Amino acid sequence: MINLWNTIFYEPLYNGLIFLISVVPGGSVALSVIVLTLIVKFILYPLSQKSIDTQVKMRSIEGEVSAIKEKNKDKEVVARETMALYKKNNINPFSGCLTVLIQLPIIIALYFVFLKGLTPENSVLYSFVNFPEHINIVFLGLIDVTKKSLALGIVAGIAQYFQTALTMPKPKTSAVSGKISFADEFSRSMYVQMKYFLPILIVFIAYTTSAAVALYWITSSVFMIGQEYVVRKKAGIDFPMSNIWR
Repeated sequence: MINLWNTIFYEPLYNGLIFLISVVPGGSVALSVIVLTLIVKFILYPLSQKSIDTQVKMRSIEGEVSAIKEKNKDKEVVARETMALYKKNNINPFSGCLTVLIQLPIIIALYFVFLKGLTPENSVLYSFVNFPEHINIVFLGLIDVTKKSLALGIVAGIAQYFQTALTMPKPKTSAVSGKISFADEFSRSMYVQMKYFLPILIVFIAYTTSAAVALYWITSSVFMIGQEYVVRKKAGIDFPMSNIWR
């Protein structure tokens, strides 16, 4: 299992980073992490694009979903008709989970890359990858990306907050007979946790690992916000700037 992990995640990430360090100006590790993150995001682009398209479609049928909830008191009927509506509109509400799950091992592998160190003695270096003569581990002349950084950790948390606020639809509750359904309550609870708790968790993870992981998360969040903006613009849907402050 460990060998499989190394082959699929750790070794490609390590070699990719070493290669980028050898070609970017000044051997900057920070710039290499940013470029590596963009490469990963472009590789995962089809999956993340499908997830965003799904979210856009789900927003377009919010009125129909609310009508189903208002019309039916039986939760099973609501669930069945809602899933039928999703199927009719070719929507898979769980399509975004795969993108998140794939990113987790990448982040863990990146953490181990810096934990084990960027050294020429590392036996996982591919034969066609040359170790750079010069490595610059300082970002903006202040931050050692191989060490912890509270500042970058906080920026990563802020970036995650903006990503959630701008890309995750704010749930709309529909009370039936004066009561809020369990599904509505769960949806609202999930939104609150994603918007407020997840950024705090990201700050903790980014700070306790390394500044490089924080850089990965910041770059990833900015990329996702940009991708969401492009998709919304093509679909003629407004960007929810009001969600940032509420």
